[in-house]
Amino acid sequence: MYDETIAAIATPPGEGAISIVRISGKKSFDIASAIFSGHVETYASHTAHFGKIFSKDGAVIDEVLLLVMHEGKSYTGEASVEINCHGGSFITQKVLARVLEAGARAARPGEFSLRAFKNNRIDLAQAEAVQELIHAKNELALKAASDQLQGRLSILVKEMQLSITDITAIIEAWVDYPEEGLEFATNEEILDMLHETKKKLENLSKTFHDGATLNRGSTLCLIGAPNVGKSSLMNALLDQERAIVTDIPGTTRDLLHEDLFIEGMPFRLLDTAGIRKTHEIIEKEGIERSKKAARGADLVLILLDISRPLTEEEKLLLETYPNALIIWNKVDLSYETPLFPGIKISAKSRKGLSELKKEIVNRIWKNRLPDKELIILTKERHFLAVNEAINCIDAVILGFHQNISPEFLAFDLRLALKALAEIIGTNVTEDILGAIFAKFCVGK
Repeated sequence: MYDETIAAIATPPGEGAISIVRISGKKSFDIASAIFSGHVETYASHTAHFGKIFSKDGAVIDEVLLLVMHEGKSYTGEASVEINCHGGSFITQKVLARVLEAGARAARPGEFSLRAFKNNRIDLAQAEAVQELIHAKNELALKAASDQLQGRLSILVKEMQLSITDITAIIEAWVDYPEEGLEFATNEEILDMLHETKKKLENLSKTFHDGATLNRGSTLCLIGAPNVGKSSLMNALLDQERAIVTDIPGTTRDLLHEDLFIEGMPFRLLDTAGIRKTHEIIEKEGIERSKKAARGADLVLILLDISRPLTEEEKLLLETYPNALIIWNKVDLSYETPLFPGIKISAKSRKGLSELKKEIVNRIWKNRLPDKELIILTKERHFLAVNEAINCIDAVILGFHQNISPEFLAFDLRLALKALAEIIGTNVTEDILGAIFAKFCVGK
């Protein structure tokens, strides 16, 4: 598979000024020369050349700018050509079809990045960062992906591997040469080294909550009784008329959802059917969906009407979701003193909206945003690997206290090294690689 020359469109579908058709592999220059008006094999690396792409019968398909990259100097590490053609969908497909006709194979999702990994241009963590970079939705997610692409995570993982390797070497020396009485370090010193390494891994593991939140965003579920202003609040947060607002109770029958950004952070906001006792079948189903959505949300927003006493259903909601953010709406009307602390707003006049947004961010991030200088885990695969290494080190620490034979301790340390190696790709199977890169877009 890796001997074949591959090609794909590297720009998003649709119409634009230009599109890029990417070719990579041993026959890249031969294929490009067969369809281009110039002698591609004579061009210096990283030079651009204007010319024409011809069909098999000699007709001009498009005027293009062709960029050449020699082996060892491209993203994939292979000889590569990028054809910058006009950005219409049809013309781009015509150019790609001509490239495939000349001998290239259509690239699979993520195959260019897979080849970059195989050719040691990037490690596996850096390859995954490429996809994270493309899908970053805010500055912090972009920074985390950029750090990973620059190799900061990989460097930290290698440092942990080196520490574990040093400890393993000492223990294996005891196993291999028991009669020599070798003592490169005392048990106490080795335990100190193990605890120090474990602490660094635990600190890294703790960043996964932040990393996952940065990438996928957080779900907010807006719940409450009919006519408390849920749809009005949704429209106010979105700054558009997304939900129908009327004085008729029970207008919202199904879940409405929209993506939004609050202080640069991505969220998905769910507006739900009003919670009340009803015998109407459709409304009843909507209420059940509302409760299900609330159970799966990262943060439940209970909206209450400050201008009237609480209903029994609202009291039950407050008991059911004790960690919810309570929002008192309709402060523009005369109101009683709230029974519970919460954010006071008027969805109609948008009073208190900025305070509500700040409190939402504080609740999700537990009153702190991630440190921009911190290396953050963003992939569950990395998180599981780090935790596996921690578990192995715990087993070694316990083994020391229980006087377990050193060969068993060395075995657990090698398992820890194996787990960390999976992060940067020095110990992964083709099946795992296939699963990882299959999530990439075609052309990357």
